[in-house]
Amino acid sequence: MTARAAQAAIETTGEPAHLLVVDDDQRIRSLLTRYLAQAGFRVTAAANAAEARARMEGLAFDLIVLDVMMPGESGVQFAGALRESAGANARTPILMLTARAAADDRIVGLEAGVDDYLAKPFEPRELALRIGAILRRAAPQSAPSAPQTHARFGPCEFIVARGELRRAGAPVRITDRERDILRQLIEAAGQPVSRRALAGDAAGERTIDVQVTRLRRKIEIDPAQPLALQTVRGAGYRLLLDAGASS
Repeated sequence: MTARAAQAAIETTGEPAHLLVVDDDQRIRSLLTRYLAQAGFRVTAAANAAEARARMEGLAFDLIVLDVMMPGESGVQFAGALRESAGANARTPILMLTARAAADDRIVGLEAGVDDYLAKPFEPRELALRIGAILRRAAPQSAPSAPQTHARFGPCEFIVARGELRRAGAPVRITDRERDILRQLIEAAGQPVSRRALAGDAAGERTIDVQVTRLRRKIEIDPAQPLALQTVRGAGYRLLLDAGASS
């Protein structure tokens, strides 16, 4: 047992990360709650999507551990609805648990806005480590004395230090994984970044194509003919910034 995964949130906020565990299986829900609490997290549990929404009223969680197969509204449907909402948890990272480990099933979840996948059965230690990795990626980047860094491409502007994407001046909602991908591509300054590098701790290289497709819908004028976020055959992806548009 290790509390190292929980340390990421403690170092960032001064208190343990608050997790919401959503699973209709009472036995699994209890085991997850007990293990994650012993690992140093604050944990709230819900048996289904409706109960999860009730738990989220007036309360922002740091991460959601979400089962796929639930009666009524599935985990994928719940994740998609959450990402489309305007509530405090609309951008909360989601780690999805599933007994269906096929690539197509993972892609459906990623398209709904899930940040990472873990197939059942899983090792509790791996669960805690994946949670810690997601929390580290989601931690706010602090640079109080440094000027904001802006990158412009097409109709969009990305404020790197705050992780904010704007299109024609209007804010665009993006996931933490999409934010990481943009930061990596901007740091590469127009050079290709491999799928392996972009995948990081996520479910695998194949899912990067899905996430890039989602990003293109948000940043390109015509996603079918991308001008900014380009595929480099055999090398990965690159982001072409407007000339003189980074500061």
